[in-house]
Amino acid sequence: MNSGQEQLPLGEQPDMPAPAETVQARSQSAQQQPEESAAGKPGVGKPEVERKPAAPYSWLWLFVSSAVVWADMETKAWASEVLTLYRPQDVWPWLNMTLAHNYGAAFSFLSDAGGWQRWFFTIMASIVSLILIVWVLRLPRREWLTGLALALVIGGAIGNLVDRIQLGYVVDFIDVHYQGWHFPAFNVADSAISCGLVLLILDALLQTLRAGKPAR
Repeated sequence: MNSGQEQLPLGEQPDMPAPAETVQARSQSAQQQPEESAAGKPGVGKPEVERKPAAPYSWLWLFVSSAVVWADMETKAWASEVLTLYRPQDVWPWLNMTLAHNYGAAFSFLSDAGGWQRWFFTIMASIVSLILIVWVLRLPRREWLTGLALALVIGGAIGNLVDRIQLGYVVDFIDVHYQGWHFPAFNVADSAISCGLVLLILDALLQTLRAGKPAR
């Protein structure tokens, strides 16, 4: 029959327009594919969360400094009550407990100056303590060795500062000696300052070694 329509070969069906629902489903799946592929990659398709730096150990360092000040004041009060001024009490063959009044700096430095050193060291100790407190409060958590060292120095400086303001001198009572040679008398505050300075030097050496190592 010649009807004006082109006759298709046997077995083939004419292309029918896709229903509207099928077209909509295909468009939705096409939109979901890029999102799914992006979600499968790390850091893609997800908002970046800003990481806050770890909080410093400020409270811990202030606690260490306070503990040093407390121990220093308690031991000085004990020495002033129990010991007699400049009369040594044997503890071990190399250690005496000898009460002494130090009008100078640590380990009796400038103790014979004439009186001016009291206010000079008071002002200097106050300024240095404030600077170190600000420093230790701003330290990041990873610099814990520096924080510990500064906390010891701060505690020792404040301990001797309290003596200087209240008494005009620093109470010393630890007397280390060997075969007649005596190290200048010192106290807990002086010991804390010395340990803190040693830790600062150690920390500087460790940072230098880390900086010199090649990155892997």
